[in-house]
Amino acid sequence: MNLVKEISEKFGFGVCNYLSAKMGIHASRVRLYFIYLSFVTFGSPIFIYLILAFWVNVKKYVRDYFSLSQH
Repeated sequence: MNLVKEISEKFGFGVCNYLSAKMGIHASRVRLYFIYLSFVTFGSPIFIYLILAFWVNVKKYVRDYFSLSQH
């Protein structure tokens, strides 16, 4: 079970970590709620997750670009 957790954290987009930091709760809770919500709504949160993953990555690249350009 730990192997699955390590792989998902390593290759994930970081959406759950980002949301947990913003909400002030543990990342495992966010992941668990995401899984429950996916089963209840027949997988529609997967699209939301992918949109958020895109947004978080774009935000990271923009922040990195501006921090490099200021130096």
